[in-house]
Amino acid sequence: MNSSARHGKDRNSMKALVFHGCGKLTFENRPKPKLVQSTDAIVRITTTSICGTDLHILKGDVPGITGGRILGHEGIGVVEEVGADVADFRAGDKVLISLISSCGRCSFCRKGMYSHCIAGGWQLGNRIDGTQAEYVRIPFADTGLYHLQTGADEEAAVMLSCILPTGLECGALNGHVTPGDVVAIVGAGPVGLAALLTAQLYSPAETIMIDLDDNRLDAARSFGATKTVNSSDGKAAQRVMELTRNAGVNVAVEAVGLPAAFDICQAIVAPGGHISNVGVHGKPVELRLDKLWSANITLTTRLVDAGTTPMLLKMVQSGLLDAKKLVSHRFELAGILKAYDTFANAAKEHAIKVIIRNAAPS
Repeated sequence: MNSSARHGKDRNSMKALVFHGCGKLTFENRPKPKLVQSTDAIVRITTTSICGTDLHILKGDVPGITGGRILGHEGIGVVEEVGADVADFRAGDKVLISLISSCGRCSFCRKGMYSHCIAGGWQLGNRIDGTQAEYVRIPFADTGLYHLQTGADEEAAVMLSCILPTGLECGALNGHVTPGDVVAIVGAGPVGLAALLTAQLYSPAETIMIDLDDNRLDAARSFGATKTVNSSDGKAAQRVMELTRNAGVNVAVEAVGLPAAFDICQAIVAPGGHISNVGVHGKPVELRLDKLWSANITLTTRLVDAGTTPMLLKMVQSGLLDAKKLVSHRFELAGILKAYDTFANAAKEHAIKVIIRNAAPS
């Protein structure tokens, strides 16, 4: 009998969270990933998380993701194996995993649009198996991984896989936040709160957070929001206009992915202002050009490119950006189905960001 059999563990298999179609998740045994390309790395996951996009996938809002896919695009881990052409990483390195894979050579990568890389982009938990597992294959490891300092806080660092660069790039940067601006963020979920944290790097005069959940609005105030508006009565836009003396806001960030949230942004943006869409939309929205055609506004959409990750990593590691305060719940990998239930019922569970640990080597 070999050693793996004696310990009841097949070393060629692993535990993983698997999507089997709308509303269907299982935690099951899957084959451990292997190197496919010489630029790949295999990483043993030590910390992962659940993104709001994973809930959109579960609801069927991202129909391109087929049944049988291991979900997840956020993670911290230890490099287990690298391909022959990986230059910057070796087995044993502790790493941050980016949700974006990029070849670094195609026309989109040369424009800094790494999310649209012809051979990469958003692959993990989308076109290839993701990080909500014991192991994951990382394409283009030299550009998709980042070294972590010894002793780095994994709970803080995993926020850099997705939500912090998303909040910064798709929210604050696409919204052109500048000093003295009035910024409104519709949606106080993890990405909305990440947009709040990173927008403050550009010194807005006011940040107004809008959400249905008073618990998340309380969190937003603790993260620096100057005003909050509960939108459950359908009068959020009216309230924001009152708060701004009918001037509207310079930047309106949509961080939900629902038509009602987009409608609020259209109703509150000031002439010359910006609407930056962050949310994942599974249904069409109505663009109110009858109201906005003459207002000199800009509307931006974007999938995060993760080009800001190195800067954000330095800020988190130096303590200038407190990413860990986004964490509200912690689970072991074996409890990931419970973690999904908690995250999907955020208002009831007072959930913001859930951490899933798999600390022990397989």
